[in-house]
Amino acid sequence: MSALVRAETFDCRVAFAEELIALARADERIVAVCNDSVGSSNLVGFQKEFPDRLINVGIAEQDMVGVGAGLALSGYVPFVCGASPFLTGRALEQIKADVAYSQAPVVLCGMSPGMAYGELGPTHHSIEDLSWLRAIAGLGIVVPADPTETRAAVRWAAAAATPVFLRVGRFKVPAVTGERPFTFGRATALRDGSDVTVVATGTMVSRALEAAEEAADQGVSIRVLNVSTIAPLDEEAILAAARETRAIVTAEEATTTGGLGAAVAAVVISSETRVPMRMLGIHREFAPTGSTAYLLEHFGLTAADIRTAAVGLAHA
Repeated sequence: MSALVRAETFDCRVAFAEELIALARADERIVAVCNDSVGSSNLVGFQKEFPDRLINVGIAEQDMVGVGAGLALSGYVPFVCGASPFLTGRALEQIKADVAYSQAPVVLCGMSPGMAYGELGPTHHSIEDLSWLRAIAGLGIVVPADPTETRAAVRWAAAAATPVFLRVGRFKVPAVTGERPFTFGRATALRDGSDVTVVATGTMVSRALEAAEEAADQGVSIRVLNVSTIAPLDEEAILAAARETRAIVTAEEATTTGGLGAAVAAVVISSETRVPMRMLGIHREFAPTGSTAYLLEHFGLTAADIRTAAVGLAHA
């Protein structure tokens, strides 16, 4: 059993909330806006310490984003928090017009993304968010891999003065990024390898590392690239992977239609160094009923699935 399998796992929403409170203590401009999601967005502590700096608009996501944009344009630093399917799906027009087009420096916090809500089903799953937000100009998209990177991304977002979507995971993951710094727009190689590169984001990063450990026993060397910034994508890191390894596997807890895999494929196919690719994710279908762990297995997003895809390309 690998060390990653045995490792303690963490809910990144806890790291998000702790870092937000720490920043708010030092900067009175920081406010939180939510859609009746104080509990699920882990804002209970923030509300207790800063009751006048949390605005709960109720179940009104379009208003929530509009309020956040107004606060940002008035000199505040708003963290607009809500379950990712409702924040991005219901308020997409406001994200486009009020935030991105207006360049309002709002931190949009998509909580519990992917299939974190498990048995609540497709209405509560947020597998399309990366795809439709990638289509909006002027909006950064950040998907931290673990608690340490979540904290760093929150700190960066508070100071960046730019519109950004921060995808904050609920499904527990181990700590994998260590002391490596978070740099917006830059991917990070967490493991070197020469045969295949696995380009992963969010919850899939730890699984990619586990897959690389297992593949090494089969004589396949896997590079693991943590793409914590989906937009703008680190194209140079992708091109380097295409030049230096023989194939690329992408892994995301999201639909492959327009998500990370599509973004990577667009870079590879337009370059002079084209390599075989395999995209792991959800392929234009709604999920059956089941826990998050079951759904990740159902859609082929386990460490074993990543290893099988990478080893298969290495031997092709």
